Amino acid sequence: MSNCIFCDIIEGKIPAEKIFEDDDVLAFKDVNSQAPYHFLVIPKLHIPTLNDSDNAELIGKISITASLIAKQEGFSEDGYRLVMNTNKDGGQIVFHIHLHCLAGRQLGWPPG
Repeated sequence: MSNCIFCDIIEGKIPAEKIFEDDDVLAFKDVNSQAPYHFLVIPKLHIPTLNDSDNAELIGKISITASLIAKQEGFSEDGYRLVMNTNKDGGQIVFHIHLHCLAGRQLGWPPG
């Protein structure tokens, strides 16, 4: 996909601090961290928004990957927030689906 920063990260054109990678997904630290732990999990397949996918297995794998990383990093028991923004009014800026995982402090409501 042209002009997609996440596709460029997947292809190695843009560096990222990777946490996890397999054939389907990539997890990396968010450069604009909003919490002590803030990383993104993205599919390697370019999917612009959640509305553009019916691949339950891949969407589930994104969530499970975040959970496994939370356990690996030691904050799963304290808790974490998973957020997937969809389209402009939902706060989506990069149109390649991605799941935010935020942790490391008490997270208030509304998120922010």
